[in-house]
Amino acid sequence: EVQLQASGGGLVQPGGSLRLSCEASGSSLDYSLITWFRQAPGKEREGVSCLYRSGGSTYYSDSVRGRFTASRDNVKNTVYLQMNSLKPEDTGFYFCAARAVRVVVSSCLNSIVYDYWGQGTLVTVSS
Repeated sequence: EVQLQASGGGLVQPGGSLRLSCEASGSSLDYSLITWFRQAPGKEREGVSCLYRSGGSTYYSDSVRGRFTASRDNVKNTVYLQMNSLKPEDTGFYFCAARAVRVVVSSCLNSIVYDYWGQGTLVTVSS
């Protein structure tokens, strides 16, 4: 069982930056990747970044590639999402999710493959 705690959301102006954190805890930290999703009001949940525990490889959606960077601290069991050059369309609740068994990169942004979900943290990009 893995519990996920997301934090770091807030209000930021367009062009600004935020860093989100997702801390994993539990009796058995058995996960192979952690992915960030976001959901804006009235829109479907969208996967934005995958980070594989073994090797640390990452994958991003087209909408955030080049602006967002996922990283990890294995000692703290925490995954970060550094978000730069934020745009109003980046506004939404950001969730982190974990999967026990590794999946191919082409599936890692698909929400249905995840076993564990954290609560969302709200990011608002507005002037």
